[in-house]
Amino acid sequence: MKRVFLTTLFFLLIIGNISADEITFVAQAPKSVVVNQQFRLTFKVNRANVKEPTIPDLSDFNILTGPHRSTQQNYQFVNGKSSKEESVTFTYILMAEKEGEFRIPAASIMVDGKKYSSNPLRLKVLPPDKNSSSQSQGGGNSMQMQNNGSSTNINDDDLFVRATLSMGKVYEQEAVLLTYKVYSTVNLTNLSNPTPDLKDFHIQEVQLPREKHFELEHYNGRNYNTVVWRQFVLFPQQSGVLEIPSLTFESVIAVQSRRSFDPFEMMFNGGPSYVEIKKNLTSNKLTLDVKKLPAGRPAGFSGGVGQFAISSSISSQDVKTNEEITLKVKVKGLGNMKLVGNPIMDFPSEFEVYDPIINNNFSLKTNGFSGDKVFEYVITPRASGTYTIPAARFVYFDPLQDAYKTIESEPYTINVEKSKEQATTTATYIGKEVSKVLGSDIRHIKLGADGVSRENNGFYASVTYYLLYIIPLFLFVIYIIVHRKRVIENANVSLVRTKKANKVAVKRLKIAKNLLSLNKKNEFYDEILKTLWGYMSDKMNIPVSQLSKDNVANELEKRGADSSLIAELNSVLNEAEFARYAPGDAGQAMDKVYTMAIDVIGRMENSIKK
Repeated sequence: MKRVFLTTLFFLLIIGNISADEITFVAQAPKSVVVNQQFRLTFKVNRANVKEPTIPDLSDFNILTGPHRSTQQNYQFVNGKSSKEESVTFTYILMAEKEGEFRIPAASIMVDGKKYSSNPLRLKVLPPDKNSSSQSQGGGNSMQMQNNGSSTNINDDDLFVRATLSMGKVYEQEAVLLTYKVYSTVNLTNLSNPTPDLKDFHIQEVQLPREKHFELEHYNGRNYNTVVWRQFVLFPQQSGVLEIPSLTFESVIAVQSRRSFDPFEMMFNGGPSYVEIKKNLTSNKLTLDVKKLPAGRPAGFSGGVGQFAISSSISSQDVKTNEEITLKVKVKGLGNMKLVGNPIMDFPSEFEVYDPIINNNFSLKTNGFSGDKVFEYVITPRASGTYTIPAARFVYFDPLQDAYKTIESEPYTINVEKSKEQATTTATYIGKEVSKVLGSDIRHIKLGADGVSRENNGFYASVTYYLLYIIPLFLFVIYIIVHRKRVIENANVSLVRTKKANKVAVKRLKIAKNLLSLNKKNEFYDEILKTLWGYMSDKMNIPVSQLSKDNVANELEKRGADSSLIAELNSVLNEAEFARYAPGDAGQAMDKVYTMAIDVIGRMENSIKK
């Protein structure tokens, strides 16, 4: 009796801990069906004691049976707490009698005195196959379909991969989507994942769900189970008619064995048996018409193609000399974000500015990279006064309007005060020193008996006496000259940058080496490019806004560099820009680019005439 009481108490506690979930009322149906094909329309509510729902107008379909009511219950015990899930599903069997796209409105149901509505649905009714009078039944999400041919004869029309492009004509660097879609009427069980080899494009793969859901589609007079297998966003690197070659996929198909048609064989084996057949599927070739960017490119155009906007922010507008300011310029948009160059910046000559730190905050979409690119400048004013940092400018090409555009952020006025730690001027310093010397050099004049001064043969009139004054004064003058030269050199930002160019490059190469060891591909190539461009900007005093391969080549020729050095520099820049987007062995490519960068910087350091 005591045991029965404890058992009853236990179940009462379970029921007392059952949580009341939020009411959900969901409608489900396949996305596409075929004319005269039966399909299921279900309405599911997560409560047990409910009446039939009020169904919407289904006059576009023939209601064969329904509603069929089924109840499900599920008990769960998690962390000492129990929960009970109850649901009721109402199922209707419908048939579509005419093709087209139809809308199934929301149904309604009463639960605990409150009215709840389901989600509306859209259904596409496809025409039947031209070569068949009937269509196999089943939902559109199934991966398997009946094999109407023989057990081993699979035609190219039964299973194939079709390649398509989102656009047939684009500009250079404009994003275009390449899609590989599978069409199947057989029991496809496996398919390989080859990657196209496209040398004239930068290529980025779109991440698709691992779990593939097939849908019905009417194509060339037949109904197929279809699924998007792979997608790539392409950025054409040159103009002209570019070819996308065919791609071969290896497929595995399960085909019912001939022996399984024997009823005795099926009885003893527990059902039909299948054999696997391998078949290579070759996609169609494609061509893309790539238009050259229009002539008359504005100054500062770095290759950005898409739609962009620009904004900026600054850490402070009231500072003191030698204090750092952080200026952030954000370029936001949709397009070839990875190839977007630095905005055009015109800083006052009294400001010391190094190359910006670039933060990439964008992701791949089917129509290009979407997000923003932030350029962070660290600025150090070296002289007091009021200065204006002009608006940052960004030049890009908008393919939707077939025009170049220049956008600007806001300008900033910077008030720079002299810091307390700033050294006194050289003139003041010299004046103080001279006054000290004069103050200690006044002596009474001793006169002879005839009123004429006489030479003192003692220490005060000796050569040693005067040398003790002349030598320190001479050394002091030399010190002042050297000090003034250092002050002038430190004020010359370009000279300081030239002297420190190699040290800055070495530090950045160490950062790149760490990124290489961590196999961070994108960050590594960004750091290598920043190292190379930053070194050339510092070493040859070229403003960041004027950095280009042509300008660098001209400057190297002026400084006596030979043509092989210029060719090697262009080679490593091209290799770094291409390797970060190219498929293949990332580690080997990164090692190669790192070695090339070290070699070219070493040659430039030894060859460039100061």
